[in-house]
Order: sequence, then C-alpha cells, then structure tokens
Amino acid sequence: MSEGRLHLGPVRSRQAKDFVRTWHRHHPAPAGQIFAVGAADETGILRAVAIVGRPVARHLDDGATLLVHPAIRTCGKASQVAAGR
Repeated sequence: MSEGRLHLGPVRSRQAKDFVRTWHRHHPAPAGQIFAVGAADETGILRAVAIVGRPVARHLDDGATLLVHPAIRTCGKASQVAAGR
C-alpha cells in the first residue's frame, strides 16, 4: 500500500498551537510565533506543523535569526518525512 502525499501550506497561529497542545502535551506551544507552516494529507487532515519564531536565547535574537519548532503527529511514513521538507 502506498503512502499518500502531503501538501504544505500556511497555518493560522491558533491552529498551530492547538496542534501542539493536542499531540505534544509534554511541550507547551512556543511563544513569539512569527508564522507557521503545516503539512496536510489528501483529506485535509493536518499531520505536521512547523512554528517559526524568534529565538528564546537573547544572545541569538539578533534580528535576523529565526527558530523553527517542529511538531509532528506520526501517522505513517509520509508524516515522518514532513519535518525534512
């Protein structure tokens, strides 16, 4: 059986944070989000999000550096590969 394809697209801040709260209860949703990208399957179910924001460490917050917070719901091989895209 072949795995389905994932489609990348923008995700609203609230939807990305809800995804993290639902699937990664041991991690709080990151603060300082600038934007988020999601990976959804053919049926539109969100399988992964990457939340991009400012670095937490002050010495890294130089105005040009961004920090990526990946959150993946592992459901099949395609979802596991989503973070590498």
